[in-house]
Parts: sequence; C-alpha cells; structure tokens
Amino acid sequence: MAQRDKKHVGLRESTARAGDLEFAYLECGDGPLALCLHGFPDSPYTWRHLLPALATHGYRAVAPFMRGYAPTSIPTSGVYQTAALARDANALHDALGGDEHAVIIGHDWGAPSVCGAALDAPQRWSRVVSMAVPPGPALGAAFISNLAQIQRSWYMFFFQHGLANHVVAANDLAFIDMLWEQWSPGYDATEDLAHVKAALRDATNLQAALGYYRATLGDGPRDPDLASLQQRMGAEYPSQPTLYLHGVNDGCIGRDVAELARGMSPAHVRFEFVDNAGHFLQLEQPKRVNELITEFVGR
Repeated sequence: MAQRDKKHVGLRESTARAGDLEFAYLECGDGPLALCLHGFPDSPYTWRHLLPALATHGYRAVAPFMRGYAPTSIPTSGVYQTAALARDANALHDALGGDEHAVIIGHDWGAPSVCGAALDAPQRWSRVVSMAVPPGPALGAAFISNLAQIQRSWYMFFFQHGLANHVVAANDLAFIDMLWEQWSPGYDATEDLAHVKAALRDATNLQAALGYYRATLGDGPRDPDLASLQQRMGAEYPSQPTLYLHGVNDGCIGRDVAELARGMSPAHVRFEFVDNAGHFLQLEQPKRVNELITEFVGR
C-alpha cells in the first residue's frame, strides 16, 4: 500500500512481489515504467532528483531497494551475481505492469544490471541508461592491465576477506563514509549516508551488499542457470539505444576506463562526461544529469 514520503514530497513508498523477493520501492508519476536501479553503497534515494523529472516527462518512475537492501527481502539462495540483478529488473517490469515503452536506468551495480536486463529481455525495454560503470568488457580489461584502476578498486578485493564483515560495520559504517568521500570529493553526502546506513545497518543486509562483490570476484554463491546470461553481460551490449554517463572526477572508476569503453562500444551507445561530478553524478550535478536522461528517453 503506497504512502507519501513526508520529507521527499511527491515520492510514494510501496512494495511489490517480483520473482522470489518482496521489493520495497519509491515511485513518482504515471505512465510507462522508468525503472531506476541503485548501486553500492547507496539507496533508491539516490534518484530523488531524477524521479520527479521523469514523472514530469510522462513516466511512472520507480526506484527499488535492490536485493538484500532493507526493507527489500534477502534471497534465501544467497545469490547476488549481476545476472540475478538483471533478472530482478525484468521481474519488476512484469510486477509493475511495464510494457514495450519502458526504459531502464542504473548506477554503479545498477549499471551492468540494466544492461543485462536489456540483453535478457529486449522486448521489455525501449531505452537504456547506465552510469558510473561502463558497459562492455572495458572494466574487466582494466582489472588486468590498468594498475591505477586496480588501486582505485582495492575495496573490491578487500571485501573478499571475512575481516571486511567487521571493518565495514565498525563505527556506524564509517567505511561507507570514507568511500563516498573518496569517490565524490567535496560532495556533502550527509542525507545520502543516512539512507544508505538505514538499508545496511543490520548485519544480514550488509552481508548481502558485500555478497555482490563476492559473487563477482570471489567464491560467493552463483546460480548455474544464470551462467549464460552472466557471460553475455561481460561481452555484449544492449541492442536498444543506450546512454552512458560518467563523472569527470569519479574516484571509483577512472575516466580512462570510460574512455576505453567508448572506443570499444558500438555506435548506438552514446557517451557523455559530466563536469564537476564524481561517482555519484546524479546527486552532484542533478540538473545536468536530469537533462541528459530526460532528453534521451523522450516522452
């Protein structure tokens, strides 16, 4: 049952059963579905500027708490590979009454997830927007040969160790404060951190969030039925018109990786670099990001 968020006027809170999970989400507006997926360490409130803009352009803009992020349920399977996130998006498309005019938008972990959803069910999504993690194989290539990116991604390797369970949780999740400071220098994330910590403060939710990394680089559980889609996600691009946005000052994924991706991508994938923005560009430069996205998805 939807209810109005008292602070973020115009955003409604609701839940939907999609696949084997109960998803909590924020929404705004009416019309074709615009599904917005957040990343780590973040929450649906990262879209608080974009959702009303999409609603103004005639969309029903929906931002779920991703699997494992409270109050969305935790999967009993313990599976967090990105192909599972892509299937979650397609299940949400069905649960929310999406049609062929739906668009899908993702940031950080949400970025490969939306590309995977569009690959897996191209008939569901008319346009794709990904942000902060480039599409295609460029990031995987950077992990082999780009020492600067390997250094920026140190936390991903640290998360494979059991010690991370305790370190990330310590001092009211101070580790998360540090990542935001490093990835988006100079941005005041006070409001965002409150939402993130509410979603991850419980140990089971934090382990779910770390499980995304363990399923990618470590020995986290993987669903063998998702292996084919997972392989495609590492090598292919959505067939739909696709927009990729990257903050020039991103401290998580370097611009050099995004430039490599641009050189590898097909012509229908459009790249835009946002000045004076780091990793959380949709929060740092909301006006510019909103303009780029709403112009691209139309209505």
